[in-house]
Amino acid sequence: MNRVTLFVALITCLSGFPALASTLEVHAPVVRMVPPGQMVSAAFLNLHNSGPRPRSLIAAHSDVADAVELHNHIMEEGMMKMRRVDAIPVPSYGEVALKPSGFHIMLIGLTRNLKPGDQVTIELEFADSERLPVIAVVKMVGSEKDHSDHSE
Repeated sequence: MNRVTLFVALITCLSGFPALASTLEVHAPVVRMVPPGQMVSAAFLNLHNSGPRPRSLIAAHSDVADAVELHNHIMEEGMMKMRRVDAIPVPSYGEVALKPSGFHIMLIGLTRNLKPGDQVTIELEFADSERLPVIAVVKMVGSEKDHSDHSE
């Protein structure tokens, strides 16, 4: 190894750059199948953080929707309501489940019909600028709360 390469490697290690391998893993990514013509769907997955520092999912992107938003269900005035959130925390050495009636990713203004078995690419964006591409399969998701209802 020449001196320049060694110097760059040493500076990189000492400067606190994140490790090359992500501490995040995605499990069971799915997108809810909706009837043809319906313009809203939702994506669900489990995010596992095997690292020592908490992470924060701040955005998601997909070419199957005009808008992609992070949402949660909250109890307000005795009713369960869906609200957009700025971030979804992923604890250190922990996991967060994006699921019906909890945190989830809304796909708003679908650009195509989603058929069972289709694959949807979703890019997850984290506060530390890491971006993680995910392939989610379109399928029927349990009969929990219908995520297309944004009524107040």
